[in-house]
Amino acid sequence: MSKSATSVKVFAAYLLLLGLALVLSPNALLRVFRIAPTGEVWIRVVGMLVLVLAFYYWNAARAGLTSFFRWTVAARTSVLLFFIAFVVAGYAPPTLILFGIVDVAGAVWTALALRGEAGHRTA
Repeated sequence: MSKSATSVKVFAAYLLLLGLALVLSPNALLRVFRIAPTGEVWIRVVGMLVLVLAFYYWNAARAGLTSFFRWTVAARTSVLLFFIAFVVAGYAPPTLILFGIVDVAGAVWTALALRGEAGHRTA
């Protein structure tokens, strides 16, 4: 398995854990990040969507879909920008930015791995 595929697979595992937490015990996770608890179904719907993303990431990594890996770099980087905007607009507490930092860290890992793999192909 390539380094870029490994980075995406690790991110898929993170998404799996996050999705399970949001589906099974969302308020426990929200409390850790000082986000107001909710009894509404939306948080579990978000968890289900995160689980679907985990499935896509995991299987793309297994299949070595480097084009998918490249797409995720831009998408995961944008998450931090959106979360910062939500905090600045007063829609969310600053702790939400921590989730965006995880996304950017994973995106950087994937981007560096892709760059290294491209360098090996041309050498």
